[in-house]
Amino acid sequence: MGIIEAIILGIIQGLTEFLPVSSSGHLELVKFILGDDAVPKESLTFTVVLHFATALSTLIIFRKEVGRILKGLFQFSWNEETKFCLKIVISMVPAVIVGLLFEEQLEYFFSGQILLVGAMLLVTALLLVLADKAKTTDVETSYKSALIIGVAQAIAMLPGISRSGATISTSVLLKIDRTQAARFSFLMVVPLIVGKIAKDVLGGDLVVSSVEVFPMFIGFVSAFVAGLIACKWMMALVKKSKLYYFSMYCAVVGVIAIVYSLSN
Repeated sequence: MGIIEAIILGIIQGLTEFLPVSSSGHLELVKFILGDDAVPKESLTFTVVLHFATALSTLIIFRKEVGRILKGLFQFSWNEETKFCLKIVISMVPAVIVGLLFEEQLEYFFSGQILLVGAMLLVTALLLVLADKAKTTDVETSYKSALIIGVAQAIAMLPGISRSGATISTSVLLKIDRTQAARFSFLMVVPLIVGKIAKDVLGGDLVVSSVEVFPMFIGFVSAFVAGLIACKWMMALVKKSKLYYFSMYCAVVGVIAIVYSLSN
């Protein structure tokens, strides 16, 4: 993989991780267009590195809230910070189960399955349309809704279904406040990404050749910077209920991917 390709993939990951258009789906499409011939495990390694970059950008954007949460946890009392962390843990359960039980199947999905990506982008488009029509409320995230949002996150492990789009849309459809929905959506994925990387490192599953180190680093930096910009932008868009435009975009890209896949 060249430097230019790494930069392109990094920027796409950084933007699409927070914007509801499926980062994994776009990475698969772009890698296919660029002729990425990496084996599935190597391709997945690069994807994990880029996701770690956007997780780091999330922590930077929400650094004050993360600091407050950590401070509250170390008080060792049943406070709001402890309750919030428990909701995050509950939301992680479905994705952890899917990741452990269907790891090989997920790796296969990240090996140029363009037809699948196109179909899942249409699902994302539908979710965004439904969420955009939902009424604005001031309901807070409950333990039950955290689990339901977690199921949406697990389904979004399929390339083409936007994780942020699925979780934010699910939250809004559950009548949760839009700002809280975006905040919870962005923070809930951080422990999963860190856990995934730790598991792969300890298990020796990450495949990195010496010639790929620098491109991965460049991709990481590109994803991190783009993520900082996109996260702030998405928070503003969710408040203003501007998801309809992204649904149209996902629908168009999804149809193009499906038509191209069927014609080849």
